[in-house]
Amino acid sequence: LSLALAVLLPTAGARRSQDLHCGACRALVDELEWEIAQVDPRKTIQMGSFRINPDGSQSVVEVPYARSEAHLTELLERVCEQMKDYGEKVEPSTHRKSYVRVVSHDGTRMDLSGVRIDGDVAASLKFACESIAEEYEDELLELLSHETENAKDRLCSKRT
Repeated sequence: LSLALAVLLPTAGARRSQDLHCGACRALVDELEWEIAQVDPRKTIQMGSFRINPDGSQSVVEVPYARSEAHLTELLERVCEQMKDYGEKVEPSTHRKSYVRVVSHDGTRMDLSGVRIDGDVAASLKFACESIAEEYEDELLELLSHETENAKDRLCSKRT
C-alpha cells in the first residue's frame, strides 16, 4: 500500500501544479485582454526620443495607449490582484482543476455550482500568476502589444 501511495502521490501533486500553472496563465491573459479592451481606442501615448535632432525635428510617434509597453507594464504590476475573483472547479470525470471567475466584470450573475471559493485557492492562484508574469514578462509584452488571435493558447500552451 505504501509503495502504491509513493508512486501515485507525486503524479497527483504534479497534475495539481500543472493545473494551477495552466489556470493561472489563462486567467492572467483573460484579465490582461479585458483590461486592454476597457481603454478608449482613441487614447494615444507618445513614444520615441524626446531629443531634438540637428534639423530641429523630434523622433516622436503617437501609438495607441491600450497596447503600449507603458500600459502593459502597468497592468502586469497589478493584474494578479484580480485572482481573488477566481474559484477552483474540479471536473468530476477527470479530477482536473480549472479556475473560473466568480465575480463578473459587469455584474451579471455567475453560475457557481461546483466552484470552490476560499483564500487558499486565491493565494495559490495569485502566487502562480505573479510567477508567470515575472518569468514571462517579455513574452507577454510581445504577444499583447499586437492584437493576436489565440493569445491565451499561444502563451499558455506553447510557451509556458
